[in-house]
Amino acid sequence: MIRRIMISCIAATTLILFSTQAFALINFSVGIPLSQTFTKLEDSDGNKVKPESVSGTFIQVGVPILPGIGMDNIESNFGDSKIATTIYNLYYLLPIPVINLTLGAGVGSTEFKCEGCSSLYDKGATSQWYASFGFPIIPLFDLHLSYRSINAKVEGKGLAKGTDPDFSSNVMGIGFMFNF
Repeated sequence: MIRRIMISCIAATTLILFSTQAFALINFSVGIPLSQTFTKLEDSDGNKVKPESVSGTFIQVGVPILPGIGMDNIESNFGDSKIATTIYNLYYLLPIPVINLTLGAGVGSTEFKCEGCSSLYDKGATSQWYASFGFPIIPLFDLHLSYRSINAKVEGKGLAKGTDPDFSSNVMGIGFMFNF
């Protein structure tokens, strides 16, 4: 009986300790945006504008204890027009056993793409903060959900000078992390 209890304790301890990133040499995460909600973008009637579809990737690479680097590419489609955002991130993966909690921030640019828009709008500055909550599915692999708060303005030029549309948004995503 004592032998079974000891083996069970060792097995449980091994699962808890080795399901965290603390024993990995490098972690690599990939993800995709699931939804995007624009906080200040409204149509002429004052209704919130929703994209027809959202696509892109979230990529992160890091080592334990040190901050990691990442890059987000998000593209929102509105029929013939698109809003493309590229952000470069610094993040920290908190060394918490059993769960993986990531906090990060980044800067980049946002561009409004449509026919004839290049003469009206220039790229604008973008910043974000984000949090990701990961659940180990097997040792050294986890599934995580993320929330990103993006602040973005595109600069008007020519006839649109001074309009500077605000494309700030909230993005929900899902991803998969590999710890090697």
